[in-house]
Amino acid sequence: YRDRASLSSTCRTWRTLGVSPSLWQVLDLRPHKCDSDAAVALAPRCRNLQKLRFRGAESADAIIQLQAKSLCEISGDYCRKITDATLSVIAARHESLESLQLGPDFCERISSDAIKAIAICCPQLRRLRLSGIREVDGDAINALARHCRNLMDIGLIDCLNVDELALGNVLSLRFLSVAGTTNMKWSLALQNWSKLPNLMGLDVSRTDIIPNAVLRLFSSSPCLKILCALYCPALEQDANFVSNNNHKGKLLLSFFTDIFKEVASLFADTTNKERNVFMEWRNLKTKDRKMDDVMNWLEWILSHSLLRIAESNPQGLDNFWLSQGAYLLLSLMRSAQEEVQERAATGLATFVVIDDENASIHSGRAEAVMRDGGIGLLLNLARSWREGLQTGRAIANLSVNANVAKAVAEEGGISILANLARSMNRLVAEEAAGGLWNLSVGEEHKAAIAEAGGVKALVDLIFKWSVTGGEGVLERAAGALANLAADDKCSMEVATVGGVHALVKLAQNCKSEGVQEQAARALANLAAHGDSNSNNAAVGQEAGALEALVQLTRSPHDGVR
Repeated sequence: YRDRASLSSTCRTWRTLGVSPSLWQVLDLRPHKCDSDAAVALAPRCRNLQKLRFRGAESADAIIQLQAKSLCEISGDYCRKITDATLSVIAARHESLESLQLGPDFCERISSDAIKAIAICCPQLRRLRLSGIREVDGDAINALARHCRNLMDIGLIDCLNVDELALGNVLSLRFLSVAGTTNMKWSLALQNWSKLPNLMGLDVSRTDIIPNAVLRLFSSSPCLKILCALYCPALEQDANFVSNNNHKGKLLLSFFTDIFKEVASLFADTTNKERNVFMEWRNLKTKDRKMDDVMNWLEWILSHSLLRIAESNPQGLDNFWLSQGAYLLLSLMRSAQEEVQERAATGLATFVVIDDENASIHSGRAEAVMRDGGIGLLLNLARSWREGLQTGRAIANLSVNANVAKAVAEEGGISILANLARSMNRLVAEEAAGGLWNLSVGEEHKAAIAEAGGVKALVDLIFKWSVTGGEGVLERAAGALANLAADDKCSMEVATVGGVHALVKLAQNCKSEGVQEQAARALANLAAHGDSNSNNAAVGQEAGALEALVQLTRSPHDGVR
């Protein structure tokens, strides 16, 4: 997008070329505000659009205005406010749709009515993945079975109720995920799902499935090859089941099995390559369509469940994360599927945090990521053409660990974070500022941050976002500047690029406790260099600075005072 925008700004000829529909086959609207006016402006370019990603209800409403009737794939996140009406109209306007994915956050306002509309309007649908629907009833699933004869992949994830009986009527189904779904009647499910003639992969992760149900499934489902059952307490707490290796030739992916070894058994030659099975598959010269479908599905369900498990942070999983989980997330970050990459990066950013409020990091997990080459991988993704929101967050969280921070600095991470801090995407800039804040804790990295232009990038962040809001990015930028201001040379850089003015404005105008505390700390550190530079005078001479500081001493919050 950036290259296209740069070329289009060169001259009229390039601008004409830049809007050619032949260049607009994939569109990612997530970093941008896309309302109806923006969609109408984009519509002439979207005639040949094949794949679309969006974020939030406003963008969902605007999709209709793109008039991209050839769309094959739609993927959306932050979908809590999307309604049946919006989703039904999207389905009606895109009859060629083959893949629809909404999640991983819950689709709280979507009901079975919208699923029926999708079934009727999109007969070519091959993949449907929805998260957090309260109830998926039999009428909706039977409509999918009747109208979508090529539907091979259904994901009804984190739902409250799903009609198990009706799922047995979707005879084209090859892959099914009910991960995190509650109130499952397993006896009814087994009775009907075992008859599905094409079902190869089933994901029951984060459910209450019991050992007897799994054993019955293995014995009664001739086509089933893979059962994914990550974080199923009833299985993990049954010693007899854990020690039972007779899975009737099926693959069982769980916390108590070697996931890499299980997946590698899908391939004929697995000699010394089990740990790198995903990489080996991606590098195969001879492609097998069916195997690619299996592996792509595996990547998707594993990335989704690992992220959900990392978010809930249950106790007792250290051994899994250290022995398999960290490396599995890194393997998934190399996926060709963007959704998988992003969820794996988010999982990495999340699973290392053991206390979010106090920014406590599990040192063993962080160093496992570093040991397995994760820092270089994250930095390479962050410097790629796509803005690295989740990679920036992962780098920021990992950098709390001193050893990881050193590795980030040595591999060029400071320059990458400084560049990300200049992003027009507030969330990307916020995570980058957080990374610089964590890195600036160590004295050894402060000079490198200044040399990379990080100080100016942080000051510019404050000027950019103090008007439109964004307490998170302001607090992190001010926190990083506060750390840098404690260093004599860096404090001079802060003052030179307008940092005193920016911090005073924050102290005067921002009411957030966290922002006020960091702004006050930064000004205090700047003023503390009276014997070595003139920053104390610069603070005193800045209009309104002393008044703002005096006002902050009256704050009801101890940290600010």
